[in-house]
Amino acid sequence: MKKLLALILAALMLASMVPAMAATEYDVTEPITITWWHAHEGAYADDMEWMVNKFNTENNMGITVVPQYIGSYTEINTQFIAADAAGTGTVPALVTCNTSYPAGYGNDGLCEVLDPYIDAFEYDLEDFGEGLIASTSFDGEQICLPYLISTQCIYYNKTAAQEEGITIPTKFEELDEFLAKATLFNEDGTTKRYGLVFGGWDYWYYEMFYKNNGVQCVLPDGTTDVNSEKAVAITTKIKEWIDKGYAYYAYGTGASTNMRELFWTDMGAFAVSHTSSMYDTYVSKVGDKFEVGMAWQPNSDGESYKSEVGGSAILIPAKASQAEKNAAWQFLMFMTSPEINLYWADKTGYFPTRQSVEGTPAYDEYLQRKPEMKNIVSMAQWINPRNQHPAYDACANLWRTALYEIFNNNAPIQATLDQLAVEITETLADN
Repeated sequence: MKKLLALILAALMLASMVPAMAATEYDVTEPITITWWHAHEGAYADDMEWMVNKFNTENNMGITVVPQYIGSYTEINTQFIAADAAGTGTVPALVTCNTSYPAGYGNDGLCEVLDPYIDAFEYDLEDFGEGLIASTSFDGEQICLPYLISTQCIYYNKTAAQEEGITIPTKFEELDEFLAKATLFNEDGTTKRYGLVFGGWDYWYYEMFYKNNGVQCVLPDGTTDVNSEKAVAITTKIKEWIDKGYAYYAYGTGASTNMRELFWTDMGAFAVSHTSSMYDTYVSKVGDKFEVGMAWQPNSDGESYKSEVGGSAILIPAKASQAEKNAAWQFLMFMTSPEINLYWADKTGYFPTRQSVEGTPAYDEYLQRKPEMKNIVSMAQWINPRNQHPAYDACANLWRTALYEIFNNNAPIQATLDQLAVEITETLADN
């Protein structure tokens, strides 16, 4: 498949690598070697190497990209900030980052503003769609580009749903009935199969259950409503489901592994809240036990399935040299092109972000192999930017910990959320 797709895309890619306009300031004028910091682990090494080699051998400007695995997104963030502080000559030419970081980077001026490059080379930014453009912008300027994009979703046992007549809820208020049907108990009253597992080790996996029902950790005016009447009601309802044995909040060391094993090995969970990028993994791990379904998380009206962008973006550090920036932009155009985006999305489990690939033979073939991804890709217009407040990540992690205390340690709901609101307000004041 890899070789076939490479042949299909080769002609298109060769054209896409040639600048549409010559803009002297951004031209690559002499051979150059640049470094790309990334977080792609060994499972993606062969496909990443294929793409980098393709660019290195086919670009006619003498650009050589050297990929360097740094570690997790958190580790890249730490090293990138340190390199920026150390000054010019220490930063790489390209950095892959989690989609939660651009707001902070933009606020601190760490990224090269890409608008002049986009204009100079007539790069089709609009092909990403409004939500993804906003997700990689700051203060009206494009500071990075969508790269490997995912969103929140629910994986469920589609075979069991069909056999047991269980419908995936589209509204939060329908979860009571859904969980009562989807949960199975042992004779001693313990849970045999959870109706739903909330991914609690990262706030991103569950926060849309709140945001789609009117609760935000950080509001646009820089305040919080995590202890509002609505927030208390939602938290109380989730706690009720946990106490009944319908659901649980997976938190702490090993939580992600435990949740996935529960679903695909033990069939101890009917559904789990996770990221759409794990589709390939879920399907391969489940094997022939049952068919894996994908759905959007329920909301307040059953129609506007809002979700948030996940995955990673790719940026050029502001402190790279201009020659490095020019070469990096060429590679950035290559890696985010429709053809390579589809190839990379297919190999990693993320979904295509360029609208122009829809309806192409390669895209149709992709959906034939991954039919459930159509449910996510077809509603990609509902994907929104993450909260752009620079302190959001810190505040949301306080929220995540407070919910753990409520759900898993029986902390009092109102008092815990009131204290959380105080801590978030203090954090916001510091920023």
